[in-house]
Order: sequence, then structure tokens, then C-alpha cells
Amino acid sequence: MSVKVFTDSTSYISKEMQEELHIEIIPLSVHFSDESFIETEVDYEYFYQKIEKTGEIPTSSQPPPGQFFAAFKKALSRGEHVVGIFISSTMSGTWATALHVKKQLMEQYPEARMEIIDSHTNCMALGLQVVEAARVAKAGGNIDAVVKAAQYIHDRVHFYFVPETLEYLRKGGRIGTASALLGTLLNIRPILTVDMAKGMTHLLEKARGTSNAVKRMLYLMEEDHQKYGLKEIIVHHINAPEKARQLRQTLVDRYALPVSILSIGPVIGLHTGLGTIGMVYVA
Repeated sequence: MSVKVFTDSTSYISKEMQEELHIEIIPLSVHFSDESFIETEVDYEYFYQKIEKTGEIPTSSQPPPGQFFAAFKKALSRGEHVVGIFISSTMSGTWATALHVKKQLMEQYPEARMEIIDSHTNCMALGLQVVEAARVAKAGGNIDAVVKAAQYIHDRVHFYFVPETLEYLRKGGRIGTASALLGTLLNIRPILTVDMAKGMTHLLEKARGTSNAVKRMLYLMEEDHQKYGLKEIIVHHINAPEKARQLRQTLVDRYALPVSILSIGPVIGLHTGLGTIGMVYVA
């Protein structure tokens, strides 16, 4: 029996990859005081410029249960198994809602199989789990093989990123005003990562300036390269295409691997802001 793979919009998987691997996206939303957007439909540049102009940090919300119900039911009615891989359950209620909908649908389709997986992360650290699962599904793998493929990436994926400014972290309540001011004066850049055991973003290290922070991220990647080898590399950015191109070129020159560039969208980007640069890789 074939397997249909679902994820949410915070994976930021390219449209080309979504279409090629038949991945279905269930989008989250973002909300300003005067307008709201489905994440997959908003223009990223407009969104981030609005934050810059108004100073307002918007909120985000998970997809409504009905959206999961309709999407999952459509796949089940075709006789497909369902695998859903979603943003960390400590970052959003998306996974919990999907799990609740699964319980409802299993009463209607008791012979079906549905696996709702907590990725413990976001962006392409989530996306690569989804992509690997979808590759196995497209190749005809059963649901157990699809889940195993996602878990393989989960256990080996790394995500590091550096905000250009501490202002978004301050406005979002993730760093105090005094710390933000001192960090700005000293040109401090936090290197952030996602703890794959707890599913939470945390401070890994601090560096003086973006350049030094990026060098440190590259050093951490090289350590993993020497120990384990590398499988895939993604460069992430928030409205910083030139920085992303420079980092991509460094990685292409260093490793014999394709390196993709993908923008981070509003739901995740509203926490770190314009100029953020990062990378995801599988060791």
C-alpha cells in the first residue's frame, strides 16, 4: 500500500521538491494586528518589511484541526497510509493537533495506518526528515521503511543559525533589553541551534561579529565531516541572499556536495529577524 507524506509550512521545502516527491504541506499562519496571512501565501519580503516599518512582532498559529482532518481523510479514502512529520511539539501545537485528528480518523478507518512524528526541530532540519521519508515512499517503501528513513535523518541532522540583530529576540521576549543592548554594543552574535532531544532552540555559543560566528559554524560542520562524513547541506537565510550565496560558495568549494539555498519564512523568521544566516546538514 502506498504512503502519503505530510508536513507543515515551517519545513520550507522548495515547491519543486514538494511536487517531485508528492509532499503535502499543511500551512501555519501569521497575524499582525491589522492583517493575517497563510504562511505559504504571504510574500516574504513584504512580511519582513512590515515588521521593520511598524516595529510590531506578529504572532503565529497552527493549522486548524479541520485542515488536518480533510487532508488526512482524503489520503485514507484513496487507500493510502499516512505519515505526518511536523514542527517540534515544544515550539508549536501542530504535532499535538495532528495526533488528535489521527485518533478521530482511526475510528473511521480502523484498518489504516497513520504515523504522526515529532521532528523535534523546524526549517530544513525538519524538511530533510520529510524529504528522505518521501523519497522512500515514492520508491515504493512501506510505512515502516518511510518512518525509519525519517528517524535516520532525525538522528543525524544539525542546524546552526546566527541572527544579524538581537532586536527580534528582545521584542519576542527571548532576551532581555539590557542583554540585547550590551550585545549590540559589543557586536555579539549568538550561535543558536536546536536541541534534538528536547526540541527547543538554545544558545550554543557567542561570537564577536557575524563573520566569526559563521566561521565557528563551519568549524563545527568540519568536525562532523571528519568524524562521520556529510550527506546533505542547506543554507538558510532571512532576506539575506548575498550572505547566503557567499556561504554557499564556501561550502561548495570545501565539499563535493550540492548545496541549496532556501529562505526561512515568517513563522520561524519572526523570532530572529532580517539578516539571519544559517545552515542545516546531515552527518
